[in-house]
Amino acid sequence: MVPSGKIRPSMDRMRESVFACLGELKGLSFLDIFTGSGIIALEAASRGASPVEAVEQDKQKSSSLLENVSISPCRINCRFMPAELYVKRAKIPFDIIFLDPPFPYQFKWELVANITNSHLVKKESRILIHRPRDDYLKTDIQRLVKNDSREYGRSIVDFFQVKD
Repeated sequence: MVPSGKIRPSMDRMRESVFACLGELKGLSFLDIFTGSGIIALEAASRGASPVEAVEQDKQKSSSLLENVSISPCRINCRFMPAELYVKRAKIPFDIIFLDPPFPYQFKWELVANITNSHLVKKESRILIHRPRDDYLKTDIQRLVKNDSREYGRSIVDFFQVKD
């Protein structure tokens, strides 16, 4: 189910490609920030990731998100709050963090930097961000190494690894 309001459901081709790049997820924790319909979190759970957490600010999407994740083979914890607040309050690290902010969102790189300095990451955590092609990282973010970028039409998914 696709929730009302502004949403960009992840393209099937992009989703399949991203998860092929990630490889085996069994036993890995997964965080989906700006989850929207929850399709990325659901895909991670269906591929064996656990625990899985989904963060969405737009409360209008809550019923659709909860309905979608209800078919998951494992529990997906849903948090309804701004991404920035979630990052600030986070206490548990994740193996994989996927961000799919709305394309007009202007603070994506600041949020990624804040994530790298939060309790959400541990050594070897991977951070992926789906972004418009023309919104690229202009300066390095401490503790992050870019491993890969994949193009999907007018958008790109960047793959980063946390280093210490």
